[in-house]
Amino acid sequence: MFPVFLYIDTKLHLFKEQETKVKKLKLIIQIPCYNEEKTLPITLKCLPEKLENINKIEYLVINDGSKDNTLKVAANNGVHHIVRLPRHYGLAYAFMKGIEACLRNNADIIVNVDADNQYCADDIPKLIKPILNKDADMVIGCRPINRIRNFSFLKKKLEVLGSWAIK
Repeated sequence: MFPVFLYIDTKLHLFKEQETKVKKLKLIIQIPCYNEEKTLPITLKCLPEKLENINKIEYLVINDGSKDNTLKVAANNGVHHIVRLPRHYGLAYAFMKGIEACLRNNADIIVNVDADNQYCADDIPKLIKPILNKDADMVIGCRPINRIRNFSFLKKKLEVLGSWAIK
């Protein structure tokens, strides 16, 4: 049996017992979807299947009331978990339901990506590195809004304005 020690969880300020053996980490990559049948397969193919220091990677799709074949595409492309919302609630609600499902499925690390492949899946190792190194409990990535070609001028400006407003 491995020795056990007490540590303080900095996020929850609770005391927990943890074995000193190396923990097997589970990463769940969640993908909120609304009518993404065309782009979802591309996004799924770009996601990592293996990462250093991660023992298990699973994908979770949140179907936000899609009217197309998003559910079928997810099921046919090896998605491990699917959350089905009965109607379109919007990204914030879908994101929240995805986080809840990831936690129910024992995720140690959760990464959120867009179904239209706007986030570079190759950056996932860089994104989770501070967590793996125990330098951070949470990491927030950002995308270079001004360099996204398919965003209109107006969308770029509204994204910047929205980011400024929530600071």
